[in-house]
Amino acid sequence: MRADKFKERLNAAAKDLGVAVAEQQNEAILTYLAQLQRWNRTYNLTALRDPEQMLVQHVFDSLSLVPPVIEIAGDAALRIVDVGSGAGLPGIVLAIINPGWQVHCVDAVEKKMAFVRQVGSVLGLKNLHAVHGRIEQLPPYQADIVTSRAFSSLLDFVTLAGRHAAPGGVMLAMKGRRPDEEIQALAQQDEWIVESIDTLCVPQLDAQRCLVRLVRQGSL
Repeated sequence: MRADKFKERLNAAAKDLGVAVAEQQNEAILTYLAQLQRWNRTYNLTALRDPEQMLVQHVFDSLSLVPPVIEIAGDAALRIVDVGSGAGLPGIVLAIINPGWQVHCVDAVEKKMAFVRQVGSVLGLKNLHAVHGRIEQLPPYQADIVTSRAFSSLLDFVTLAGRHAAPGGVMLAMKGRRPDEEIQALAQQDEWIVESIDTLCVPQLDAQRCLVRLVRQGSL
């Protein structure tokens, strides 16, 4: 009964966000959620334990990134790097939503990338890639979008991961409240600037969320 309820809630959340989610994608997202619950009992991938909280605070939160990515990409294929991906958030959700997006989930914790690889195998996601390593030590990805969800401060984000963005690429940082202090600290470097700060309306989540879009100086 819970699976049916979650399916209804997922469809409603996608509708609220204006994201088209086919039946197969809905099933894939719920399978991912079930895998996360199962692995989390042993490997402590996330502090959340309640499936309802996982659905809203992880899945719906990640789903809220889809419209901005579509706005950037249009119908184009993309290379996306998800920095500090953890249990594959938002990377796995992005990979499920669009098979034309090559999504590279990067994290320094091996057990988390083992989980992402397992999910990719279970769901047959050929566009999902799990990379164990420190983002600052990896060869440049030349990515269209470099994203993070609670990875670090904006300054650390651009310092450690900025070189993975291709010319013309953007960096998207998912945040809670507007990070004014982090934006001020960003002035310590002269390559990346804030292009926009947009509210992320996460369905069924009573908390502030925003998306900071960063571009290279001179690209505006």
